[in-house]
Amino acid sequence: MTHSTSKSTSNHSDIDIFIDAIWMEGGLAKNTLSAYRSDLLTLEQWAKNKKLSLQKISRADLLDFISERAKSGSSSRSSARQLSTYRRFYNYLAQQEIIVHNPTLKISMPKIGRPLPKIISEEDVVKLIKAPIAKKPLGCRDRTMLELLYATGLRVSELVQLKQTQINLNQGFVRVVGKGNKERLVPFGDFAERWLKRYLKGPIHEILGERRTDYLFPTNTSECISRQAFWQLIKKYAKKSGLTSDLSPHTLRHAFATHLINHDADLRVVQMLLGHSDLSTTQIYTHIAQQRLKDLHEKHHPRG
Repeated sequence: MTHSTSKSTSNHSDIDIFIDAIWMEGGLAKNTLSAYRSDLLTLEQWAKNKKLSLQKISRADLLDFISERAKSGSSSRSSARQLSTYRRFYNYLAQQEIIVHNPTLKISMPKIGRPLPKIISEEDVVKLIKAPIAKKPLGCRDRTMLELLYATGLRVSELVQLKQTQINLNQGFVRVVGKGNKERLVPFGDFAERWLKRYLKGPIHEILGERRTDYLFPTNTSECISRQAFWQLIKKYAKKSGLTSDLSPHTLRHAFATHLINHDADLRVVQMLLGHSDLSTTQIYTHIAQQRLKDLHEKHHPRG
């Protein structure tokens, strides 16, 4: 059976067969499969314009395609993603003995400069956290969410989907189920603990009324607050605090990691708290800390 992302054609193409094959393997999201298809259709159209077929493309042809894409403004990150798609596609065709020569062999991945994430200072974090009017039930909920987000560095999807049973107030830990269904325990400290206790004592019940929910941060419909709604709250509170309006929930995750490292936290501990599977992902925060030291030196040293 052809996967739903495949086009229905009278001639079942190699692209369709490939997409069906990797769908059957499982583990890939629908959006990823759609991206694979889009990348392959882009290459197929380019090949047709050159009077070539996907099966007849050579290494030199593929390099020409990548070069043309780069000249037209395609980023190295986009080129790297496309090349990854083509490698998987042509490896599959070679395994199925549909092609003899794999054009992706000996083509290096484009070098990708990893952009440094936006970081705000500890002082600005405090301004943002204090922005909600905590005397109101929803304001107390928002304040608690911001406190917990900065205290734990959770992904926004992890935060909004938290259940009350995942919070251990006695031991000061939140149990998080992250990417790949990997579970981790993250401490949340005294400030977040005080706000959680205050929030759970009254405001959450005022928000829900007679309704019941397992979610820690519900709306007045008893469903959990959505990622998009929380994003808008961040923007609202950033504007209210006089901060830049393009902050996001991920900004507080970045701030959590960077501020820990600025205060000499071990990189592997930060990796564990963030739920990163690869230490290299966490190492970006050491670059941010080093850049901040450089900026401070240039600003304050007489010969900076």
